[in-house]
Amino acid sequence: MDRDRLVRLLAAVRDRGLTVEQALAELSVLPYRDLGFAKVDHHRALRQGLPEVVFCQGKSPAQVATIMCSLAEKHANVLATRATPETFAVVREQLPAARYYEAARVITLCREPAPPTLGPVALITAGTADIPVAEEARVTAEFLGCRTVRLYDVGVAGIHRLLDHPEVLREGRVFVVVAGMDGALPSVVGGLVDRPVIAVPTSVGYGASFGGLAALLTMLNSCAPGVAVVNIDNGFGAAVLAASILRLAREAG
Repeated sequence: MDRDRLVRLLAAVRDRGLTVEQALAELSVLPYRDLGFAKVDHHRALRQGLPEVVFCQGKSPAQVATIMCSLAEKHANVLATRATPETFAVVREQLPAARYYEAARVITLCREPAPPTLGPVALITAGTADIPVAEEARVTAEFLGCRTVRLYDVGVAGIHRLLDHPEVLREGRVFVVVAGMDGALPSVVGGLVDRPVIAVPTSVGYGASFGGLAALLTMLNSCAPGVAVVNIDNGFGAAVLAASILRLAREAG
């Protein structure tokens, strides 16, 4: 949107020829910033409630740093996923306040942290090897203003470990259940709670797990009602879905 169009839009609101809601609808499609190698969408937060998130995999550390700096010009908080320590080192040179979560492989810049008013989101993993994906979900959920509780390494090979923690099953408002191998844990949790369950298959497993495809198919075929499934290793997507559900529930009152 050029300056003249923006002036006309603001003038229309001032003169009551356009409602605030109509103006917001116009602003939600404002142009992106073209960095040459990336087109940064600065108005995604207006449309979706969450600024553009940087997916670091496949990008050079310098590219990630440049994108994060561009986002930081317009947003107090910035999130980057699948980041390596090498990428963080370059980002920190330009954004000293950035923080790296090694287990989650996430970089955050939180100059105005979202108050933890949503949740809690209960994060449950089948095994220790599933923790990195769960941690990606945890850091993302907390970035979005969710409280979280964690219960790790409680898979179906020793289901008593899950049943020994009924307080987590009672406390969670939304459950993010992360599992590789046979991917059965979300069905178990779905049969024990009356809240939304978001299943996250991981690429953990032996050869016939096909990089998480076996777990994905198990979760898609869950016999427990109310289980939604995101893509393999997509802890970020699970957290965004959980926060969206909680936000809508709060608005509904």
